[in-house]
Amino acid sequence: MENFAIIETGGKQYRVKVGDHVWIEKIDGAPGEDVELTSVLSAAKDGKLSVGKPTLKNAKVLATVETTQKTDKVIVFKYRPKTRYRRKLGHRQVMTHIVVKDITGV
Repeated sequence: MENFAIIETGGKQYRVKVGDHVWIEKIDGAPGEDVELTSVLSAAKDGKLSVGKPTLKNAKVLATVETTQKTDKVIVFKYRPKTRYRRKLGHRQVMTHIVVKDITGV
C-alpha cells in the first residue's frame, strides 16, 4: 500500500500522494509559496490506514503553489419554451495548481 492522503478543499475531496500535481479551487498563495492543507480526512502510511472523525488531528499536507488561473468558460443557458424567456451566462472558475511536497502527522 502506498502513502496517500484524502484532503478536502473547496467542497471537494482529493486523493493525493507526494509529488502529485493537482488543480484545486482557488486558495491564497503566490506562485512558489508553500501552503498547508489541514483538512485531512484520512491518510495511509507504511500500510497503516488512519481515518478521521471527520478529520485527522495534527495531520497536514504541505504543498507548493505553482500557478493560479481561470479555467475554460462554461456557458449557462436558461430557456422556457413559448414564453420568450432566454438567459445566457458565462462562468470561468479560478483554479490553483499545486504540487504536493509532504504528508505529515499521520
